[in-house]
Amino acid sequence: MTLAALSERMRGTLDTLRILGDTGALNPSFLVGLVRNVSKFGRGPAAGIAAGAARTPDVAAIIDEAGRLSFAEVHRRTNAMARGLAGAGVTAADGVGILCRNHRGFVEATVAAGKLGADSLYLNTGFAGPQLADVLERENISTVIYDEDFAPVIEQGAGKRRRFLAWHEGAPKDPSLEELAQQYPDSDTIRPTRDGAATILTSGTTGTPKGARRGSVSTGLKTLVGIFEKMPLRTRETTVIAAPTFHSWGLTHFLLSSMLGSTMVLRRRFDPEATLAMIAENRGTVLAVVPVMMQRILELPAEVIRRYDTSSLRLVAASGSALPGELALRWMDTFGDSLVNFYGSTEVAQATIATPDDLRAAPGTAGRPPRGTVVKLLDDQGVEVPTGQVGRIFVGNDAQFDGYTGGGGKEVIEGLMSIGDVGYLDAEGRLFVGGRDDDMTVSGGENVFPREVEDLLADHPKISEAAVIGVADDEFGQRLKAFVVLRAGEHFGDDEVKEHVKRYLARYKVPREVVFLDELPRNPTGKVLKRVLREAD
Repeated sequence: MTLAALSERMRGTLDTLRILGDTGALNPSFLVGLVRNVSKFGRGPAAGIAAGAARTPDVAAIIDEAGRLSFAEVHRRTNAMARGLAGAGVTAADGVGILCRNHRGFVEATVAAGKLGADSLYLNTGFAGPQLADVLERENISTVIYDEDFAPVIEQGAGKRRRFLAWHEGAPKDPSLEELAQQYPDSDTIRPTRDGAATILTSGTTGTPKGARRGSVSTGLKTLVGIFEKMPLRTRETTVIAAPTFHSWGLTHFLLSSMLGSTMVLRRRFDPEATLAMIAENRGTVLAVVPVMMQRILELPAEVIRRYDTSSLRLVAASGSALPGELALRWMDTFGDSLVNFYGSTEVAQATIATPDDLRAAPGTAGRPPRGTVVKLLDDQGVEVPTGQVGRIFVGNDAQFDGYTGGGGKEVIEGLMSIGDVGYLDAEGRLFVGGRDDDMTVSGGENVFPREVEDLLADHPKISEAAVIGVADDEFGQRLKAFVVLRAGEHFGDDEVKEHVKRYLARYKVPREVVFLDELPRNPTGKVLKRVLREAD
């Protein structure tokens, strides 16, 4: 090894120690306790909960609509739940489906399954019965833990699988996690024979959700260091997790909170004013959201927003769908420059992170790759494109998924995995995402990416949100069709929409048709369901 290479490695090691030191994770008592519990409970969130129970037993691990649970309580309760699940026949390597909203039951189901070494499948709360049945069969799920809200879906889709209730308000029809917590011993369980895997379902915006599996629910060190450098989390945060926990972004903050000994503040259903109230009441330091939630909060009357003291927030972490530049600026103007935008996917994990400085300097950017992540833009032949030129986005890091559970995976070129989007890098190395690579429309021989038109429309003061798709056209091959949602009380005609686009973009990017809607169809993570718009065409 050359002296220069050795010097570079040492500098990288020192940077890693500095970043981890800033989080508080290198505090000897914190680090030793976490390592000790990883050896006892595996690499999942159970280790973080157990470490918190030993280090700060009376600190709140979860605050939700049912009240407060300390780290010690969650640790003991999930010991008992694990024994109860085992008594019902759940074993290591069994598949446990979790169909829960954001509350203690989601957390405890995951931790209890992990203490058994069982695999967790996080189920979309928007599933219908037939869709649930297909996914449970495909993923070989033997046990389902669910909320009372979803009883009709469970009756239709879960068949004769074992069932446990995570949240109920009436008399339970199936055994509940709470019953297991009360009926079984709560002393420490033995180390599972394997670490349970986690399967997250893709968003399904363009088709049936696929299962994306990772070897465990833990995260690689390089990934963590890169995330912490751009998204400066600390130990003992109070994190308000508004993003759905069943999907990647909300789940990420649950996992990070358990590892860092942070308090999770949860609410079963998102409500914009209630979210501000949770921040104020609990002095929340971190807010995990998807962009449509930010939009709903900003739509509250100014006097309602001012009613709640959110000054404790030092980090607002957004992901899950595109963050329009105008929305980012309005948010920071209202709540301060604490916003970061995390761009990635279920398959590749993190790709880029935009800091507040990035979002101010280049609204609409997805940011730069964090430490430990490589992003390249490639053409159709797999050759890297020049700065400023549109290409397919490929990502490399140590947190990529293991493949789809039904077989297959994403395209990989020289170790870099396709995220399925196109975009370009500016001269500062900031990424701008144009949209899905299969969203590109060829109109009159010109390539058009709907995201550019959508962002322009969303920036208009009379427009709340917009989506653009390509549809068949006899003359031009394809044409653009825009779906527009106006702000409350505003009036804006289709000719005015077209004129606005024509004023700023090339003529071939002007929608030939404009449809006004009361709201755009979205999945629970806020992504627009363009397949629904196409089906309605």
